[in-house]
Amino acid sequence: MKNFVHLHLHTQYSILDGAANIERIFNKAQQLEMPAVAITDHGNMYGVLDFYRTSKAYNVKPILGCEIYVARRSMANKENDIDRSGFHLILLAKNLTGYHNIIKLVSKASLDGFYYTPRIDKELLTQYHEGLIASSACLGGEIPYYLRQNNIEKARQAVGFYKDLFGEDFYLELQNHGLEEQAKINHEIKSLADEFGIKTIITNDVHFVNKEDKEAHSLLIKLNTNRDDSTLLYTGNEYLKSYDEMLQCFPDDEASLLNTLEIAEKVESYSIENEVILPKYTLPDDFTDDFDYLKHLTYLGAKQRYGELLEAEVKGRIEYELEVIKKMDFAGYFLIVQDYINAAREMGVLVGPGRGSAPGSIVSYCIGITNVEPLKYKLLFERFLNPERISMPDIDVDFDDAGRQKVLNYVVEKYGNNRVAQIVSFQTMQARMAVRDVCRVKGIPLSKADKIAKLIPARPGTKLVNALEESPELKKLYDEDPEVKQVISIAMTLEGNVRSTGVHACGVIISPSDITDFVPLAQAKESPIPVVQYEGSIIESAGMLKMDFLGLKTLSIIKDTLDLIYRRRGKNIDIDKIPLDDNKTFELFQNGATIGVFQFESTGMQKYLRELKPTTIDDLIAMNALYRPGPMSYIPTYINRKHGKEPIEYYHDIMKEVLEDTYGIMIFQEQIMQLSEKMAGFSKAEADTLRKAMGKKKPDLIEQMEVKFIDGCLKNNINRDIAKKVYEDMAQFGGYGFNRSHTVAYSIIAYQTAYLKANFTDEFMASVLTHTSLNELNKILSECERLGIKVLGPDINESNTNFTVANNGIIRFGLSSIKYVGSIGAESIIAEREANGSFKNITDFAKRIDSKAINKRVIEALAQAGAFDSLNLKRSQFFHVYDNNETTVDRLLRFANDYQASSKFTASLFDDDEIITNFPMPDCEEWDYKTLIEKEHEALDFYLSGHPLDPISHLLNFFVTNTLSEINKTVDDNKQIFFGGIVQSLQVKNDKNGNPFLIAEVADYNSNYSLRFFRNDFNNAQSLLKIDNPYFFLCKWQINKNSNQAFLSVISILTVEEVQKAFDKAKIIISLLDPTDDDWAKFIELFDTFDGNNMLIFNINTKGKSLFLNVDKKISFNFLKELENIKSVSSIKIYNKFLKDYIETLINIEAEINEAEIYDLVDE
Repeated sequence: MKNFVHLHLHTQYSILDGAANIERIFNKAQQLEMPAVAITDHGNMYGVLDFYRTSKAYNVKPILGCEIYVARRSMANKENDIDRSGFHLILLAKNLTGYHNIIKLVSKASLDGFYYTPRIDKELLTQYHEGLIASSACLGGEIPYYLRQNNIEKARQAVGFYKDLFGEDFYLELQNHGLEEQAKINHEIKSLADEFGIKTIITNDVHFVNKEDKEAHSLLIKLNTNRDDSTLLYTGNEYLKSYDEMLQCFPDDEASLLNTLEIAEKVESYSIENEVILPKYTLPDDFTDDFDYLKHLTYLGAKQRYGELLEAEVKGRIEYELEVIKKMDFAGYFLIVQDYINAAREMGVLVGPGRGSAPGSIVSYCIGITNVEPLKYKLLFERFLNPERISMPDIDVDFDDAGRQKVLNYVVEKYGNNRVAQIVSFQTMQARMAVRDVCRVKGIPLSKADKIAKLIPARPGTKLVNALEESPELKKLYDEDPEVKQVISIAMTLEGNVRSTGVHACGVIISPSDITDFVPLAQAKESPIPVVQYEGSIIESAGMLKMDFLGLKTLSIIKDTLDLIYRRRGKNIDIDKIPLDDNKTFELFQNGATIGVFQFESTGMQKYLRELKPTTIDDLIAMNALYRPGPMSYIPTYINRKHGKEPIEYYHDIMKEVLEDTYGIMIFQEQIMQLSEKMAGFSKAEADTLRKAMGKKKPDLIEQMEVKFIDGCLKNNINRDIAKKVYEDMAQFGGYGFNRSHTVAYSIIAYQTAYLKANFTDEFMASVLTHTSLNELNKILSECERLGIKVLGPDINESNTNFTVANNGIIRFGLSSIKYVGSIGAESIIAEREANGSFKNITDFAKRIDSKAINKRVIEALAQAGAFDSLNLKRSQFFHVYDNNETTVDRLLRFANDYQASSKFTASLFDDDEIITNFPMPDCEEWDYKTLIEKEHEALDFYLSGHPLDPISHLLNFFVTNTLSEINKTVDDNKQIFFGGIVQSLQVKNDKNGNPFLIAEVADYNSNYSLRFFRNDFNNAQSLLKIDNPYFFLCKWQINKNSNQAFLSVISILTVEEVQKAFDKAKIIISLLDPTDDDWAKFIELFDTFDGNNMLIFNINTKGKSLFLNVDKKISFNFLKELENIKSVSSIKIYNKFLKDYIETLINIEAEINEAEIYDLVDE
């Protein structure tokens, strides 16, 4: 049978214009019975390993290649337009040597030759041409380019060069996409082929798989380039054509079609996958074998960890693990990891106690890779390394943020910069995004796009084809609405396409020799070192050792806290040696005071901690594992069983042995492994296989292993019914069982943060503030206030670079957090202060500053932020304008420069013979409060001394249905909402009919929202709203019946005075769950303290009954602030007369996770 092979093909990894999905390429090639197919992406090899791995499922040979760019001059020239891009050239790897040479070319093109595109030159091509087949490419190739320029001689020279270099492995390409230029030069190419005795091949410049994908490809071009695809010479014929379709393009040249088969036959079958090749670890002179040295280090560490005499259990576990490591030949891997972890510690980098399954290894613990004792926490080595399945261990390591780069630098220095790289990451078009993109380019209304997208399951990795099966509403829309069908069909072609590249967040490759001996490299903007072009999830299949270096913000907080403690108190604390039974720490957990505590600070977690009252690290480990979607429903059971309120039942004594420390609840994957070993006699490897089957919900394997489990139980004299019940429970729990090793390690980090908060509160909170984003700052500042810590603005004499503790209970803003000051300005001020003492006054400051680091903008920002307040200066003084239009800062800087230029200072402000020693500050009034806090906000990007909304904070906290950031979460037809904020801007625009409408930008403490006023509302809003004034808005969500788009309709605008009056008369209902006598005593005390205008009603829920108690006492809103520490208070409801309903304010609970249950409140 006659056939044809596509040798010029761009996959989805040809970023910007490839829309050919690799799976679909092989599907179609196999359907067309093509013996092979090539990948030739533009200037990169991003898709080559994926292409090769996918090919193994098909009977189609993969031909690995690249459409490379050849510089018109030298790849070293990067000067003007002539050096941009370069000529196209198709290179195909004939064998493994050719593959490695393409790797070299592509890598050097990106690392050395990049100028708009990655480029090689002919000199480099000559050096790395062995094993390659080349063809002249499309109209962008060198030979077609000169033919289009009618420069036959240059074209002949190019043909001669490639013919001499590649011999019979050079081919001239003929293409016919319906372009006149192609038809013209095809004739001339054939003439050159005849003249030089070179074979021609027919290719199609494939950019998409099927003819009907043209629209999707055109849309992709528009998305990525903002221009029509016609400007890029696409005709719609650039798809994967059959032999017959290709023959129609060249009916008189079947020989050139068949020449593609000749090339496919030339290409050898070879593998580009390898076992992981470890870099050689440099051993000390006394050792010649990796394993012997690892064993030596292990026992050395074991004596430090456990003492000179090792218990049998410890020694037995060490010997078992070493035996497995030796059998798997992983000793070198452990040595490499321990080396850079111990180097990190020596450099002062804070290293986490472990993550993932690595803490399950006692060898890792002994040699310092982890800091979690596996026997104490019942951690399993097999969860880390399965002795019956050889696969690379996965040791991910957490470092403090700044330290991560130090460790990376160490590894680069140790192994060489040509042997260390990071890993590329791909941002691909996911299902929802693909639908939205298609709708946007096609001009489909946003409301309709939103409707389609929201019907697609939000689960990561969801494919549109699966979404149609899972969502009946989406399928109905697809079947009934032709426009929706077209959108989804196009989106199906686009999903999975690579939109852009980035750098893997933590992956690092270490190679035994130059990385380009094995895999291709590229340069990435975000990385100081090159990135491997193959994705992290598959890179190990190419033989590369992948390490994960993670920067963990929490470790930075811990490190900074320890530094502050040492500087302030002279205490040098080893965070890995703190007591794990500290009373103050557990009191903190028991009170739910966990804001700032790693993984325990959500409101829902705080509620459960108050109920649980944890007393051991095991309680924290269990809570950390349970507080996730799925197992959350077992938290009340765990709490009740801990406190003896619910009986614990075991089907068998072995279950008690395994589950006793979690009160009979299966929480961890390791427990499933232990039960299968102890009850059914599973080997450790079999137990791990079962764990994986249940975790990944593989029904066939679960069913298959059930038979083995029950048979094993029967052999151990365990009743069949019991065995079946246990297995059913295991299968149910296994679906969400968590990795105990990881949970233990991260719970220890959580405990460490809580210990620091409980025992070194000021230092800890200062560090948390340093590492908190602006949108979270309010929450941390509120916590500081609750703790009795004052957070003061920056001060020229007390502030350091970051937040620091000034005195007991006082934290100062850091100087570097002031806009325009930055780390350079801050460090300059601090260095001068530490060298020569505090600044006595503004004159002293001016005389001593480094004018290179401290300019006008820096001083103005310092003044606005209040950094000079302690020098008894007004902020306004720095901005005083003199008659000559100079400001005070202008004069201050001139004073500083003149003083520093001459020891005998003559101020140029005055007569030449007048000498001054003090800089005169102008006498002027301080800014008013409003101006002062706005100017402070300009400098800090944050309101610190006060907020414009502070006078109405009680209304925003207790009398609105939601904050501005929550508005879009409330969308529901006819749902009324009530919120408030300050008007920041007003803008009048015209709609498409020329009618004016008003856009009001409203802000609260943490967010902004744009309100629109149309038609009748326009005049009312324009006359009532004033910039910088606060208002409240009663609104209602409505759905436009034509567009199905939700919009927020403003029912009424209310002034602060109107809302305050309503608030003063509002009824307050406080719901209580099982209140104690102490709670009632606290309430009575508060009644006397917070007398006011509001009627108070208690909704008491106790012993399954609910009753209302009308208290003959009126209170003020400040009463509500005191309720947070009364544990029986479950919620507050306040009657809002504008909504004609009660607004509920949750105090101790938060339904932030779907599975979280909150107490139902009985309506009045």
